[in-house]
Amino acid sequence: MIHPTAIIEPGAQLGADCEIMAHAVVTRHAILGDRVAVYPGAVVGGDPQFLKFDRRTPSFARVGEGTVIRENATINRSIHEGQSTVVGARCFLMAGSHAGHDCVLSDDVVLANNAMLAGHVGVGAFTFVGGGAGIHQFVRIGEGVMIGGLSRITRDLAPFTIVAERDEVSGLNLVGLKRRGFPRETVRELKEAYRSVYLKNGDIRRLSADALASGAFASAEAARFLAFFAEGKRGFARPARRGAAEEGEARSET
Repeated sequence: MIHPTAIIEPGAQLGADCEIMAHAVVTRHAILGDRVAVYPGAVVGGDPQFLKFDRRTPSFARVGEGTVIRENATINRSIHEGQSTVVGARCFLMAGSHAGHDCVLSDDVVLANNAMLAGHVGVGAFTFVGGGAGIHQFVRIGEGVMIGGLSRITRDLAPFTIVAERDEVSGLNLVGLKRRGFPRETVRELKEAYRSVYLKNGDIRRLSADALASGAFASAEAARFLAFFAEGKRGFARPARRGAAEEGEARSET
C-alpha cells in the first residue's frame, strides 16, 4: 500500500505487500523485500553523509523482508559503486534511528529510538541497540548483544554480552539467551568462555585463541564467542575493572 504524499522515486524496487506511509521517502537507490513498512518521515536509500561522496555513484540500500522502519528513521546508501548498506529481515528501526552508509545489520536487529550507527558498522543477529546509543564507524557487534541506552561504543562487542556506558561489558545477555531457547549446556559453555576471556590476565586475543584450541567447548555459540576475538581492528570492549568482570560473571550464575 502506498499512502498519499509518500515519495517513491523511479528505479526503487519494492517487494510484495510493502507499505509506504505518508511523507516517507524511498529513493531510487532503495531495494525493499516483501512486507517492509516505512513510516512517515523515514528515508530509505538517501545519500551517505560522507564529504567526498560523488552523488553520481550507483549504490544501494537493501532492506530485508518484514522489517519495520519507524518515523524519521534513516538508512543511507553505500559510498562504493555497486555496493549496499544492508538491513536484514524482521529488523525494527524505531523512530529517529540511523544506519549509516555501508552498515550491515543481520536479521532480527532492533535499533531503539535515536540509536545512531556510523558508517561500516556490522551488527549481529538478535542484537538490541538501546535508545540514543552512538556506535563508532567500523565497529563490529556480535550476535545477541544488548547495548544500554545512551551508550558510547567505540570498540568491538563480543557476541551474547551486555554492554553499557563507554564500552563497558557487564556480563552475558542471559535474558536474550533464554528468550532464544538455548539449552542449559550451551549457556554453561558461554559462561565458561566468558570467564576464560574476561577473568584471566593476558592478551585477550591469545586467551580466546587458547580457549578455542583447548577443545573444551562443544557448542557452536561458545566457539563463535571465542572466535570473535581473532578479527577486528578497533580493540574490544571489556569490563571496566576486574571486579566488574567478576560481578558480571556472578550475575551469569543466577
